[in-house]
Amino acid sequence: MRNPDDAGPVGGEGRPFGEGRLLDGEGLVVGVGVRATAAETELVELVRRTLAGAGLPTDAVRALATLTGKGGHPAVRAAAAAFGVPVAEYPAEALAAVRVPNPSGTVGEAVGTVSVAEAAALAATDGGELLVPKRKTASATAAVARTPHHRNAGERP
Repeated sequence: MRNPDDAGPVGGEGRPFGEGRLLDGEGLVVGVGVRATAAETELVELVRRTLAGAGLPTDAVRALATLTGKGGHPAVRAAAAAFGVPVAEYPAEALAAVRVPNPSGTVGEAVGTVSVAEAAALAATDGGELLVPKRKTASATAAVARTPHHRNAGERP
C-alpha cells in the first residue's frame, strides 16, 4: 500500500500528477466531491460501492482527484488512506473547462464549476475515459475514469 503523503497534490497544470506518479499513466482515478458535512466513512464506502458496482478492482486506483482545497477534508484524507493513494487537487477554473455528461448548476453556483467528481477524474487522467459517471450520497460524490493506457484484465492490446 502506498503512502498518500508521498506524492502530494498537484495543481491544475493539466497533467496527471507528474513525475511518474501514475505508474507510466496506467490506472484508475476516482474523482471525489464532498460537502463540509461529509463523514469519513461516507466517502470511503461510496468509493468502494462505486468501484464494486462497476466491477472495477480497488487495487487499480492510482489516485483521488478533487477541487482545490478539498484534499484536506477529513473524508478525502480518509479515502486516500484507505486506498493508499495520493490526492490531486484542481482549481475550479480547470475543472470548469472539462466537458462532463452530468453538469450541475447547483454545484456551479456553490464552487464555480458545474462538476467536481467527473471533471476531476477526467482532468487527472489527461485524456482518459469516464468509466463511471458520478454517484452520490447525501454529502459526497464519486466518479471513476481510467487513463488512456489502462487495460482491464483479459483485454487485448
